[in-house]
Amino acid sequence: MIMHFQFKPLFENKNIPGWNFSFYHKKQRFTGVYHQTGKIEWTSNTPEQEEMEALKSQIHELMLYHVYE
Repeated sequence: MIMHFQFKPLFENKNIPGWNFSFYHKKQRFTGVYHQTGKIEWTSNTPEQEEMEALKSQIHELMLYHVYE
């Protein structure tokens, strides 16, 4: 489960898509970049392979809810 999810625009011009995000999962902090295409680029720790798809799905849902509402 993702906890303390945060995001902010990559660029000062908020019309340019791309967002930095961070969250905690199992007491470990993860950060990354969410691109307009939905691609996730990890900038810190990479989640374990068996958790990767579930976390990506949760991030996509959160971004759709908060950014594209």
